[in-house]
Formats: sequence, structure tokens, C-alpha cells
Amino acid sequence: MKGLPGRQMRGLPKGARLECIDNTGAKIVEIIEVKKYRGVRNRLSSAGIADLLVVAVKKGTPETRKQVMNAVVVRQRRPFRRPEGLMVQFEDNACVIVTPEGEVKGSDIKGPVARVIVTPEGEVKGSDIKGPVAREAAERWPRVAATASMIV
Repeated sequence: MKGLPGRQMRGLPKGARLECIDNTGAKIVEIIEVKKYRGVRNRLSSAGIADLLVVAVKKGTPETRKQVMNAVVVRQRRPFRRPEGLMVQFEDNACVIVTPEGEVKGSDIKGPVARVIVTPEGEVKGSDIKGPVAREAAERWPRVAATASMIV
């Protein structure tokens, strides 16, 4: 995991619900806590692109419901600025379930991710993540990038 350049826009406070875009069985998750968040007293912790979260599964298969897991934010609706000055905004909030070390639990991610990864042989890496994934999340979490089909 590496740091992000520039100022990060955090658009997902504690309690926000996200769509889970991998095939772990979770459909809707709720943010319980943002890992490594430093705030002030009485302020809700909030997350942005590529942040590691602790989430509770609200909707999904019976085996995954009511479970507490780790996740990484791959899309957010709140616009954020990239270092080159471009403002980026996605149409939904989405995350991917991961282990505490950053390994993706699911085998595919549905939809595009924010930057296409091509191997030296010229093949597109990754399987199937629903929807796009932000380039910031792909650069910070290489295992998420490897699983994604499209990176924006």
C-alpha cells in the first residue's frame, strides 16, 4: 500500500452504505470505521477513494450477512481532484472486500476500474469487477488492480 498524492476528498462518513462489487456474496455494506483515520473529537470518521474500511454486511448471501469485514473504497460520488487538476466523480459509491493485508477475497470484481493494467505481453490483467475503479485505488492496492477489468 502506498500513499496518495494531493488532498483527498472524503465523501463517505461512518454509517454510509456502499455497493460491494465483487463476488464474495455481499451486496450492500455499511461503514463501521475507517482504518488509520485521524480526526478531532466528536467528528465522524469519513472515507475517500482507496481507504481501508471496517464494514458490516447488510445485504447479501446468508453466510455473509451480519459479518464484519475489511473493504477498500474503489468509487465515490463526491468529486475529487487528481494531481493533474482533473475533477473525477463516479455515479455510485462502491467497495471491494479485502483481507487486512489488502488481498482481494473475491475472484472477480464487476465493472471497470480506473486504469487499465496491461502485462508486458500485451494482455489485459484482471478478471471481472462490476463498474469502474478509481486509478487511485488501483495504484494503492495492487491486488485490487489485478482483479479489476477496467480502471478509470
